[in-house]
Amino acid sequence: MSHSVELIVAGYVRLNDRDSLEDILAHRQDLLRQLVAVTGVDPKRSIAQVSEEITIIEAGLATLVPE
Repeated sequence: MSHSVELIVAGYVRLNDRDSLEDILAHRQDLLRQLVAVTGVDPKRSIAQVSEEITIIEAGLATLVPE
């Protein structure tokens, strides 16, 4: 999935669409909070995946020209 996120982020960066990047970042951060709270199963792999996606999104946001 990270490659998909990289492509999505690259598209939003090309469009200079900060709002969409911030929306998907907020979604992934909320998902990460939910995964950390999971009990009964081991969510380590999912947590690592979402954390990697957050890093990709934050890197995309960092390349945008400040408003």
